[in-house]
Amino acid sequence: MPASTPEPAANLPDLVTPAAAGATAGAAAQFSRWLAVAALLGLVLLCLAWELWLAPLRPGGSWLVLKALPLCIPLAGLLKRRMYTYRWLSLLVWLYFIEGVVRAWGDAPPSRWCALAEIALCLLLFAACVLHIRGRQRAASPATQRAAAS
Repeated sequence: MPASTPEPAANLPDLVTPAAAGATAGAAAQFSRWLAVAALLGLVLLCLAWELWLAPLRPGGSWLVLKALPLCIPLAGLLKRRMYTYRWLSLLVWLYFIEGVVRAWGDAPPSRWCALAEIALCLLLFAACVLHIRGRQRAASPATQRAAAS
């Protein structure tokens, strides 16, 4: 009896090589990065337009327009591809989601449409952040495995 018999699955070719998986994950991370930046800019512009022109709480605008300022902080981190920024932004966006749900439920139609748009942008931003984090982790894992093997 031979000491080591090859398993039948060992003779099958790999359908997805680690290099191809890393390249695909890198492309997904790049796409999700721009999707996150676009959703964040859309959310900032919506907050400004909502509270100044579209449906302000008071005629002429309100101090609630300042809610757009915290959204400007993570923009630099997203453009610099800082993983930490994607992680905490995915948590911060839920505050804006909650505001959108509350105002969609209780406000009149001009403001309700803005709230629904805010909900959609928040969900898009959260999904883009999660896809970016997962894509970068997948892209980094084959390189980490090669470095550990050598």
